[in-house]
Amino acid sequence: MQVVVRALSVLRALAPKAKGATLQELHEELAIPVGSLHRVLATLTDEGFVTRSPRNRRYFLGPVARQLAEQNSGHSTLLVTPHSAITNAAAASGETVFLTELIGDRAVCVALREGRHPLRLFVRIGQEMPWNAAASARALLAHQPQHVAHGLLEARPLDPFTEDTPTTIESIDEHLALVRARGYDVCDDELDRGVWAVAAPTFTSTGSVAASVTLAAAGGRMRDPQVRSQAVETVLATARELSDELGFVGDWPVLDPAAASSSTHQPKGAPHASAPSQKGTTR
Repeated sequence: MQVVVRALSVLRALAPKAKGATLQELHEELAIPVGSLHRVLATLTDEGFVTRSPRNRRYFLGPVARQLAEQNSGHSTLLVTPHSAITNAAAASGETVFLTELIGDRAVCVALREGRHPLRLFVRIGQEMPWNAAASARALLAHQPQHVAHGLLEARPLDPFTEDTPTTIESIDEHLALVRARGYDVCDDELDRGVWAVAAPTFTSTGSVAASVTLAAAGGRMRDPQVRSQAVETVLATARELSDELGFVGDWPVLDPAAASSSTHQPKGAPHASAPSQKGTTR
């Protein structure tokens, strides 16, 4: 029975640790011999109760132990100060990159790094993103249970920010299915005229959505299919890096370059000025 007790002790120790723990940290906290602890962790990992980050080698509560993870998922796991992955993505792309989290029933910008290309958007830390119109919000919404997603959509008016904004639950459901299938969302003139954005979700060790990473750019700069494809790749790579650090070890969609640069993502019509809409929002 001792091995069972040790396994349960490991799960209890990992449950509240949003940043995971190393083998040594668990050894010091639980006073389990390193060799025995390593065997327990190996078994728990094989069974999906624990995951180990391929990037920083820290252990996290796994997807099979999701019911034990209430302490792990009940608070923000990422920082208001931009993570280096966000900063690097903004520097590499030259565009504005920001992080959005589900806080209560709102999608809220929690970190941001502006790029070298000017983009006059009223995005700021603490700003709420509309569920129906923002790629940053829809990337979060797509991975909620349907009843949760519908509850979030029904809680607020589905305002039309432009003539391209989806304003019915049925049309949003259809769009969210596409987001799940390709692994990211694109917002083209649906929130702010003349602004194109791509967003991808980040995941925790239990497989739940932690946040979304969004790259926003002036639509005129995103006409070239190769530029759009590169923007999608940048966002997906950033989302993967953040997810790795949170202990996620699930499968990621394979990016189809043709899909990433298809007409679905092209700016509609002539380029517009990159000023924000009168509602003062961003994607």
